[in-house]
Amino acid sequence: MLSHEIAVSLLEIKAVTVVDVNNLFTWVSGIKSPVYCDNRMTIGYPKIRKKIAHGFESIIKKEYPDVSVVAGTATAGIPHAAWVSDLLDLPMVYIRSGQKGHGKGNQIEGVLEKGQKVVLIEDLISTGGSSIAACNAILEAGAEVVAVLAIFSYNFPQAREKFESAGIPLHVLTDYETLLPIAVDKGYINLDSLDALRRWKDNPRLFTKD
Repeated sequence: MLSHEIAVSLLEIKAVTVVDVNNLFTWVSGIKSPVYCDNRMTIGYPKIRKKIAHGFESIIKKEYPDVSVVAGTATAGIPHAAWVSDLLDLPMVYIRSGQKGHGKGNQIEGVLEKGQKVVLIEDLISTGGSSIAACNAILEAGAEVVAVLAIFSYNFPQAREKFESAGIPLHVLTDYETLLPIAVDKGYINLDSLDALRRWKDNPRLFTKD
């Protein structure tokens, strides 16, 4: 199963690192996390990045055959969007987190026309805020976001709510629930930590002192 294969690959190359709940990472937001995901690592592994690209290609061909543009979020979504757009022989654009402070001040780089149907490629879904912001930039340009596709999602409840509220479908190649038992089975974490790791997903501030 592709979701299992990609989860294994992400663990093997340390794109996703899972630690004991007593030895936590600190995110920029201040959240204390037992999991750190850096899918930029995947670009250094041709077999893995091809598997990811073909996974995205399969979803688009099956679910969104009339898509006309592939978009990537800056910066981590850009290379994956480029590989997918090449497989599909479609135009590509990328979305900055905000408008440039110089030149034309673009937020969307490339050619995006009104009415075009867009699939947005992300490397990671955490709270979903940056993805929805990128979708809003596409909508403001007069195009349509038919779906967001991501390599990995933490499956936080607030992310699901944001996508449901925006009416934008989300597809991920693998996710937190898929990865955890694999991490236990392969010895990346011990079984005693599994319950706490699952509870953290439902409450990402579980270990964070406000």
